[in-house]
Amino acid sequence: MDNDDTFRPQFTPLPAGPRGLLIECGTAEAASACYQQVQQHRRSGALDVTDAIPGATTVLLDGVEDTEALAARIRNWAIEQTAREATGHVEIPVLYDGPDVADVAHMWGVSPAEVPDLHSRITYRSAFCGFMPGFAYLEGAPSELHVPRRSSPRTRVPAGSVALAGPWCGVYPRETPGGWQLIGTMVGSRPLFDPTAEPAALLAPGTTVRFIPAVPTRTANEEGNGR
Repeated sequence: MDNDDTFRPQFTPLPAGPRGLLIECGTAEAASACYQQVQQHRRSGALDVTDAIPGATTVLLDGVEDTEALAARIRNWAIEQTAREATGHVEIPVLYDGPDVADVAHMWGVSPAEVPDLHSRITYRSAFCGFMPGFAYLEGAPSELHVPRRSSPRTRVPAGSVALAGPWCGVYPRETPGGWQLIGTMVGSRPLFDPTAEPAALLAPGTTVRFIPAVPTRTANEEGNGR
């Protein structure tokens, strides 16, 4: 840490094609901070690149005019704390009705009824997007709540499924095969990816996310039966 306003992660920029650099950041936190720093420099005009793509522990820059000069700058970057501030906040209502709630509760050492409280009290941050358009890898869960992927992936995961794997939480934008632990379902029709929006991904990197436990709505049939 340099002072109260900056810290200096160990960044390792590597060549990635004729005009690209892959910045090895070491940790997800450092990669997230690096990406926010990159975006801040791009907005101010201090950094001219055509693309910046965050990964789990890397940031890929493309369209770099002088890769050697930029690599030298990056090795000495001190990350400004303001670069780590959230770029937006989203709250997602969730029904904790996923088929893996009991398994996740067992791994956490709690009852299934305690899963919504533990999961929804965390403020997540979107570290990067991948896998499919709009799928954000959300970091922030403490290590004791990390869970492994399922030993046998499902051939069909419904759109809107809220899921966990390793240190990550995510929401499936559309139906797809998947191996994450499913704990809930996003309520409402808010699109996670809209190619006409800016940014196209609702949970763009840097966005903070809270999950809000939703109350199941009784169906007309249930109302009629007094259930």
